[in-house]
Order: sequence, then structure tokens, then C-alpha cells
Amino acid sequence: MDHDSDENLHSLRITARGAKAAIEIDGKRVDPGALSGYTLTHREGEPPQAVLYSGDYVDSVFEGLARVSVADLPDPGPAAAVFLSAIDAEELERSALARPDLGTGPHSLTQAMLTQLVEWARGL
Repeated sequence: MDHDSDENLHSLRITARGAKAAIEIDGKRVDPGALSGYTLTHREGEPPQAVLYSGDYVDSVFEGLARVSVADLPDPGPAAAVFLSAIDAEELERSALARPDLGTGPHSLTQAMLTQLVEWARGL
């Protein structure tokens, strides 16, 4: 990337108060409902970079020049598919049936299996 030229940089102002933030790019306010968040990074020798996420805000204030990118949140489907394909069905059933919170009502085994999968996904 060519960081020597200011032509690719935009003026960025972020003012956050509580759960709300006002974001301006080149003096134009971004619709608050259009974004779900943002990240700011800055590496030595490079201009700061702001990444804006589509559809609440983080408490922060930033004002200056930055390269601005608008990003969509990654699709969790492919990562979920990889995780689920690595699950041993016997181990899942055994673990779900051994859970102390396994109920006796309709769908309780399915609920126990889903709870077990969430725990495994979190590394518990």
C-alpha cells in the first residue's frame, strides 16, 4: 500500500458516549443505525485504519486522518460446519446423556446436546 499519499486518507471523527457514537467521515455524519461497531488500528509508519461494521457502538473517541474500510461481519456458517464435522456422534450422545442438567421433558436430549456443543465450542 502507498502510505505516502494523503489522497487515499479520509478525515474521521468518532465521538462515543455510553452505548452511542457519532461518526463523521470527511465531515459527513454516518447514519447511526447503519453501523453495529468499528475498530481502530494504528501501526508505526502507517496511518490509522478504521473498520466500520454494518447495523451499537463501543466507548471511544478518535479524531484524525485514517484509511477507512467498511466490512461485513464474517459468515459463521463455514466455521460452524468445520466444528460440527469434527464432532464424534457417540461422544456427543454419551456426554449429553451424562449431563446433570439433562431433563426428562420433550426435546431434553436435543437441548442437552446443543448445550454440550456450545460448551465444547467455548473450550469448556
